[in-house]
Amino acid sequence: MRLFSYIMPHDSGFAPNPFWGYCTLACCKPVIRRTATIGDWVVGISCRSRGNRIVYAMEVTEIPSTYEQYAADRRFRRKVPHLTNKEIRYRCGDNIYRPLADGSFEQLPNPSHGEAEMQHDLGGRNVLVSDDFFYFGRDGIEVPEDLRVLIGGRGHKSSFPKRRSIGFWN
Repeated sequence: MRLFSYIMPHDSGFAPNPFWGYCTLACCKPVIRRTATIGDWVVGISCRSRGNRIVYAMEVTEIPSTYEQYAADRRFRRKVPHLTNKEIRYRCGDNIYRPLADGSFEQLPNPSHGEAEMQHDLGGRNVLVSDDFFYFGRDGIEVPEDLRVLIGGRGHKSSFPKRRSIGFWN
């Protein structure tokens, strides 16, 4: 098991997308999405101005999906953004990349990522899926003192000590 953590400058419900019974990370953090596997944990921490609080923690509970698999999986159809819906969970879907016959992708309209982010996102190759996650939202919960090592700067941190029974996960 590895533990990845990173600073989230904002939380819109897009990355991660904690709705519809699954927490998914389909965009942003390409290195984490390329290397994480079943049993690894990903923790998002708010920026310093918001108190470096835990926004979410997810255990990767499925073999990472390719974008083709994610787009085709019926379980994630509700994660396609519906921009006219008033509810945030419909608008902020992260299932935004559709495979084309020539092997490329088209990006669906969404409020979070434009074409400038497309290559960055697709460079992660995988979508991380979890049905074992904690989502606390943008105000988050305080990082326990003995887990303050999770707080980093730009990019992400990984390769922490072996898993311990602490706080919100056992």
